[in-house]
Amino acid sequence: MKTINKLLLITAIGVMVIGCAAAELTAGGKKIRILEPSEVSSCKKIGRTNTSVTDNIVGVKRPIETIERELENIARNSASNMGGDTIVPLTIIEGGKRSFTVYKCVNPDG
Repeated sequence: MKTINKLLLITAIGVMVIGCAAAELTAGGKKIRILEPSEVSSCKKIGRTNTSVTDNIVGVKRPIETIERELENIARNSASNMGGDTIVPLTIIEGGKRSFTVYKCVNPDG
């Protein structure tokens, strides 16, 4: 039984480390803004990005603040890869998933 508990603990720690590394902002992601829908009326819509992270580890719920930050980081990195400069949350966080709309607000026509 002790071996199984150790294996579960090691697996949980591994998942947390991998999850944290995957949610780090890239250089491009650091430049992406997070705005509200009312703030992007003059921006060009580029597309949508769907994000997901683990919302519990070994049956223990992760803090919603951590999940939200990781989802935003992933969306910001994705927006940078898409040529956008701004993201707007499109859905609520559910099951560790959230969608964002990607916009280009700075020089949207160029």
